[in-house]
Amino acid sequence: MTPLFQVKSLGKYYGSRIGCEDVSFDLYPGEVMGIVGESGSGKSTLLNCLAGHLEPDTGEVLFDTRVGGLRDTVTMSEPERRMLGRTDWAFVYQHARDGLRMGVSAGGNVGERLMAVGARHYGDIRAQAIDWLGRVEIAEDRVDDRPSAFSGGMQQRLQIARNLVTGPRLVFMDEPTGGLDVSVQARLLDLLRGLVREMGLSAIIVTHDLAVVRLLADRLMVMKDGHVVETGLTDQVLDDPQHGYTQLLVSSVLQV
Repeated sequence: MTPLFQVKSLGKYYGSRIGCEDVSFDLYPGEVMGIVGESGSGKSTLLNCLAGHLEPDTGEVLFDTRVGGLRDTVTMSEPERRMLGRTDWAFVYQHARDGLRMGVSAGGNVGERLMAVGARHYGDIRAQAIDWLGRVEIAEDRVDDRPSAFSGGMQQRLQIARNLVTGPRLVFMDEPTGGLDVSVQARLLDLLRGLVREMGLSAIIVTHDLAVVRLLADRLMVMKDGHVVETGLTDQVLDDPQHGYTQLLVSSVLQV
């Protein structure tokens, strides 16, 4: 099977400080990769390099495009990367406000993504928006409400609907349950797990919460000081960690 996403010797530096260094992995269709580590480990820098939000200093980020096979997204033109971000890729931010248009209705937020890929019929767009709001457990009568009227958990679910409505093949998630109450987190995780499996999504999830990756991720990478120190099947890494740093994470000695 051809990887959907392939990362080769990726590195990002901030002067003499390592953001991430020599990161390589393959991600296959329908697979979810978790990235964990304490604050400053490099996981967020890595995610932003993978998603095209930061330009890496070394390495390649290859994606299996619908036409043309594996292409290095680092060397793509800016218009090509923007189109990729509207179609085959999606990015779920930790703070939903960063991924939503707060002055636009809930339905409008979802509809904008559809219009970005060519949808033009208002009735169809609204119907799809209402359908997706329902799929993320937002009532139809809230379709014309603005996100500012929603709770934090509802805003995050709306952001997920906005991202997934066009059927992306790869979703990047940055601490998707961060800052939410425990009960809200559990509800959101159940929703995400169902959508990932139902849609056959590939995803890369950065989180400090090991319970999140145990529930969502097939494979796990552990980062420390910008380097990957351990990788493997999620249950294998969490149940039998080999690296001392991973052992500390799992035993909750470190505050991640």
